[in-house]
Amino acid sequence: MSAQVQSLARTGRILRFLMRYRSTGVFTGLDLRSSAAPVGDVEVVDNRPEQFVSDLESLGPTFIKLGQALSTRPDLVPPAYQAALARTRSHATPVEWDAIRTQVETALEQPIDQAFAWFDRAPLGAASLAQVHRARLHDGRSVAVKVQRPGVGEEVRQDLAVLDSIATGVDHTTGLGQRVRFSDWVHEFRKALTGELDYCLEAANLERFAEHLSSYPDLVIPRPVWPMTRPRLLVMDLIAGDPLDGNVRLRMPPESAERLCESLLRGYLDQMFVHGEIHADPHPGNLLITDDGRLAIIDLGMVVHVPPRQRTRLLKLMFSAVEGRGDDAADEVIALGTRLENFDEERYLRESGQLIARYAAHAGRQDHSEGRLMLELTRIGAICGLRTPPELSLLGRTLLHLEGVCRMLAPMLNVQRVIEDHMPRIIAAQMRRSTSMQALAVEAVELQGLVLDAPRKISSVLSLLAENRMQVRITGLQESRLMENLQKIANRIAAGVVVAALILASAMLLRGSGDGANRYEWLALVLFLVATALGLGLVFSALLRDRKAKPREERGPRT
Repeated sequence: MSAQVQSLARTGRILRFLMRYRSTGVFTGLDLRSSAAPVGDVEVVDNRPEQFVSDLESLGPTFIKLGQALSTRPDLVPPAYQAALARTRSHATPVEWDAIRTQVETALEQPIDQAFAWFDRAPLGAASLAQVHRARLHDGRSVAVKVQRPGVGEEVRQDLAVLDSIATGVDHTTGLGQRVRFSDWVHEFRKALTGELDYCLEAANLERFAEHLSSYPDLVIPRPVWPMTRPRLLVMDLIAGDPLDGNVRLRMPPESAERLCESLLRGYLDQMFVHGEIHADPHPGNLLITDDGRLAIIDLGMVVHVPPRQRTRLLKLMFSAVEGRGDDAADEVIALGTRLENFDEERYLRESGQLIARYAAHAGRQDHSEGRLMLELTRIGAICGLRTPPELSLLGRTLLHLEGVCRMLAPMLNVQRVIEDHMPRIIAAQMRRSTSMQALAVEAVELQGLVLDAPRKISSVLSLLAENRMQVRITGLQESRLMENLQKIANRIAAGVVVAALILASAMLLRGSGDGANRYEWLALVLFLVATALGLGLVFSALLRDRKAKPREERGPRT
């Protein structure tokens, strides 16, 4: 079967899946007339969400990762399906040893026996994108080798191209697409997934996280072996330990478990708000309890970088939410997001304020969840016409994972208290970074440029005023889009006049003269057929090519 036929078959399978679940509410947004229940309060009354997840997983690794990403989007997915997607895991059948051996030897360009003193054929774990094997280097160092599954990169790229074309079509032809912007979301998903396929990036993440979390001795991160790391092969320290499961709490003293959870929360808060990196996948499967009682973070493939200004607003949002200041938190979400044309600001302020008030009133309860609060703010924004940035959903997902780990290890730990206690330290750390020598040097360079350019610019303005050559240019009629539309209107009017003239001419020719045969009957028929073709062309052109005006959108703080 040719590659083109395979691509068409794959596209058809994806489209059949989307059409099968088109009426479930997945991919079509929320019912904007009602407020759906939070994810944690959902009771699944049928097996359709589980069947949806099963069918999604059967489409392969791209859609397993898509399901995990959709679990953080309450503005796209109904609560029952979101709860089912949150349980998505990327376990897979292990790849045969011969294929893994070929992958390793191709990446290292040498036989596996020369690269390693010993290599375990049995995998430690197998996921949708890769599987991990134990090995030992010639210097005696025990390592874990993460090998990308054969062919998965090409499969992911093809699936992403299909999803991008579908999302672009939906955005251009539906009001929902203009509101949600599926193509933007697919673009962010593409960046995250292609980054996860590059193990050199993951090795850099491991090294950077180890440096940033060095002040937390209870947290350990494996170091990469750079000389042996390739885009499809990651070699890192092997950390011996036990996975987090239901019995791990029974094997640890409560004090040790609470200490580990506090270190994990504080370290991740620093990583998010001080260093600007969100690890969106800290679920229990990516954590180990080491033999010496520390907590190891073993998978850092999905890391999102947050710009400084957005990081500051996210910190203000968290601080306002923890303090119970609903209006301030709502203002920060509005400043972070994009206000659509139908944005109902009054409703958003009211509902988000009530949500944060309930959150503050229930502080200290076991069902108290900062992560769920972030996702609920995203959901309310979608209801009210506010498109929130993906970083807010990722922040909520990360906090939910961290809270799940804390409930597993130390169920009595007050997560909100830990966050409240750590907030002043985060703010102090941000202030130290903003007043560092590097930051001050950048500001000094910008100030120098302003001081040097100011006299010349002022002199130019004064010269124009003195010579009466100051002009104010207002753009509008000169814009290409407006002129293009005016020209299109003129062309269609002219074509319509020509069609009408052809129809009138054909009708007059068909009248004939007297009772004899009409010599011009064939010419009348030709003119009528030409007029019909032109008229149908105008109709189809108007239906297929005309686009609705782009809805007005606003970003940044309210004015």
